[in-house]
Amino acid sequence: MQTRSLGRSGLQVAPLAFGGNVFGWTADEARSFALLDAFVGDGFNLIDTADVYSRWAPGHHGGESESVIGRWLAARPGMRQRVVIATKVGMDMGGDHKGLRPAWIRQAVDDSLRRLQTDRIDLYQAHTDDADTPLAETLGAFAELIRAGKVRAIGASNYGAARLQQALQTSAELGLPRYETLQPLYNLVDRAAYEAELQPLCVREGLGVINYFGLARGFLSGKYRSEADLAKSPRGPGVKELAFNDRGWRVLAALDAAAERLNAPLAAVALAWQMRQPGIVAPIASATSLAQWRELAAAATLQLPDDVAEALTQASA
Repeated sequence: MQTRSLGRSGLQVAPLAFGGNVFGWTADEARSFALLDAFVGDGFNLIDTADVYSRWAPGHHGGESESVIGRWLAARPGMRQRVVIATKVGMDMGGDHKGLRPAWIRQAVDDSLRRLQTDRIDLYQAHTDDADTPLAETLGAFAELIRAGKVRAIGASNYGAARLQQALQTSAELGLPRYETLQPLYNLVDRAAYEAELQPLCVREGLGVINYFGLARGFLSGKYRSEADLAKSPRGPGVKELAFNDRGWRVLAALDAAAERLNAPLAAVALAWQMRQPGIVAPIASATSLAQWRELAAAATLQLPDDVAEALTQASA
């Protein structure tokens, strides 16, 4: 499988990332281990998680996903060399454990390393911008982690174009490591924020884009077509707000037509379209069953004819 580069980091990844938000939440530990085994067994390597996953679930405190991944790595000798681990810092972990202050970054990275049971994080991402902390301080703290060997490369998530450009300029002016990746929201029903300003910036600066919600919370897999479908999932309210509208139905109809023509799963078609877009290195998608994973994995080898890709582009415009 052909790999792609995460910016100038030297990290090479397969063209689809596994979203670890489900680990320890909607996928229990045994299921998570099976999914991770299948993911690597099929030739993929980029696992994306965050310290805050899955703090939103009742009884959870954050760190659940990283801990599951850490136990999986510990149970699979040699596996750490085969995967690229990406995690994040910055979301609210309770009290003053949030944001991108250097003191919190230093503590948070050690917490993540302990949960992940590893000595290094391949890609450490600022989960969201912290307007109260100067960029130079945040990037300086990340530089310390890279010098210490705790982190190999850094990335940004949920940054606007102006702030991302400012961060890149700060790195250049001060000789600090730069964000090599961006993790934005991007999919067939939510295109505007990335394509308008972030895409040209990332292409121009050579950043690798690993977009999240690649399946629009599952809508682009075709599993949500009615209110009854929504009621079956904790993601239901978010899916309804995002995609239960005229544009969402147009996109789903175009996906149905493409999937039938290509004899491919809807999810694979949706992800294959993203893989064609400028700047995109590896869309992030999650599965909670091996059957779902097989549908996602098909995207990496699915060749979309130009007219099919254009039909999807027009339906989602």
